[in-house]
Order: sequence, then C-alpha cells, then structure tokens
Amino acid sequence: MRFAISIPQYARDSRFDDEAFRAHLRRVEDLGVFESGWVQEQVLGAAGSLAPLGTLTYAAACTGQLRLGCAVFVLPLHNPLHLAKAISSLDCLSHGRVEVGLATGGRERPFAAFGVDPEAPVARFNEALALMKSCWTDARIDFDGRFWKLHGATMEPKPVQKPYPPVWFGGSAPAGMRRAARHGDGFMGAGSQTTARFAEQVAIVKEELLAQNRDVESFRFGKRVYVHVEDDPALARRRLGDALRHHYGGGDWSEHMVAGPAQECVAGIRAVADAGAELILLNPLADDQRQLERLAGEVIPALV
Repeated sequence: MRFAISIPQYARDSRFDDEAFRAHLRRVEDLGVFESGWVQEQVLGAAGSLAPLGTLTYAAACTGQLRLGCAVFVLPLHNPLHLAKAISSLDCLSHGRVEVGLATGGRERPFAAFGVDPEAPVARFNEALALMKSCWTDARIDFDGRFWKLHGATMEPKPVQKPYPPVWFGGSAPAGMRRAARHGDGFMGAGSQTTARFAEQVAIVKEELLAQNRDVESFRFGKRVYVHVEDDPALARRRLGDALRHHYGGGDWSEHMVAGPAQECVAGIRAVADAGAELILLNPLADDQRQLERLAGEVIPALV
C-alpha cells in the first residue's frame, strides 16, 4: 500500500496564500510517507480551484522528490497538442515527476460550453490520446485523424520519462475500464465511487488486462478517498460533507467519505486497499495542515 495526498489548490476569494502552500508541500516531503501529490481539474464551479497545470508547475518549484499528478484531465475538453506540450514541459521542469490522469468526462459535462460536440466524447478521447502519445514519442508526427490532422511536424522537448509519463485512466462506465486496460498504465477510482463499486471496477479492468495479455502486476490501481480525521465522528462527517457539497455544488456524499476517529479512518482506508487499491490518494477538504499531520501520524502508521 502506497499513499498520495491532495494538493490544496485553492484561491478562496481570489486570494492565494503562497507561504502556506509552500510550507504545506515542504511538510508533505519532510513526512516521507507520501509518494505523490495530486490536483483535480475543475474549470467551472464556485470552490475556488486553481487550474491544475499552473498549480502543478508551482508545486514542482516548491518540491524536489514528490511526484505530481492530476486526476483527472477531461481530455475531450482539451486541444491535445496544447495539453501534450504542457505536460511534456512540466515533466522537464520537474525532472520527470509527472503523473497524468485522463477521462472522457461523461455526457453530464457541459461540452457545448467548450465548443465540443457532446455526441462524440469517446471518439475525441481516443484520438486525442493517440495524438498526445505521438507528440511525446515520435521525431516526426504524421497524424490523419477525424478531429486532428498533422503531417511532418515535430514537438520538442520530449518528456523526461520514457516513453512518456504514466497515464492513469478515470471513469465509471465499463467501457472506460476496458479502455484503461488497453491504453493506460493505471486506473484511478474516483472519490465519488463507493468502495464496493471500486472493487467491481478493479475486477473489470483486471479481466480486460488478461484478455489483452498485459501484465496485471505492473498495472497500477489507485483510488481517491475523501477523508477527515476527527475524534467526534458526527463533527467529522459534517465538516467533510459540507466541504464536499461546497466543492461539487450539492449532493449526498454520505456513502463516499471516510470520516471519524483515526481508527475508523484506518478501517475505511483498509477496505479500499482490500478492494484493490495499492495507491491511496487521501483527500481532506478542510483543515489541510491539521489533517495532514493526523493522517501521517495516526492513520498511515496503522496501515503499513
């Protein structure tokens, strides 16, 4: 079992506390129990989330060992050339510490707001991924697709990591699970998925890995876990629930959180590991610094 931590990527009321951000990441590295730090992509919304690539670039300058990822970029909303260039640049700036999470986004996304045909997100996803991989690996890019065409082009610099940074897939549909097994290096379960649902997703991915004659052991499984450690269980659930509703704009999150005293959080996270996650992405949404210390001091030691 390995552990990752969410990066606090907020500018509440348009104010960014750079000193707190740097101090938080220094502490993450000093604790020595987290292999990576992750952001999310939320272009629209009232949570005050900073853009993932900008946040990760800043985080790269604040750290020296921590791997840095985004779970996930909704790929059909992006121009793959711009995204491939930005990720390659970030991998160079961080000296090869980037992890890439991608997803189709599902039909509930406001594709029209981004000028994207909502009827073809999967086709756009597949083609965009193929073009990005070509940009990262080919000296000469020749691409004749439905959405993008490119002939005799080059893109430098290439990523430090070869052939390119690890690509994690997100998603909730069985077709997305199979796509992850065919084209990805890992699958990241969403925080909005229950542990039971995540176990089902892991089984689907493993079945497809075997069908594709891919090595199951080298494929990684992770899951985001919304967590809040608090001695008062009712207070823990209320604080995390309020934060989740603010972040996502409502909803019932009671089945999608691990909250309460340290021993209850240990049990909830262990259940996620038993469901198939070897990377646990711990995601507090309130009192980031205090939660970091309690997770590292009370929860993780009981799991390793």
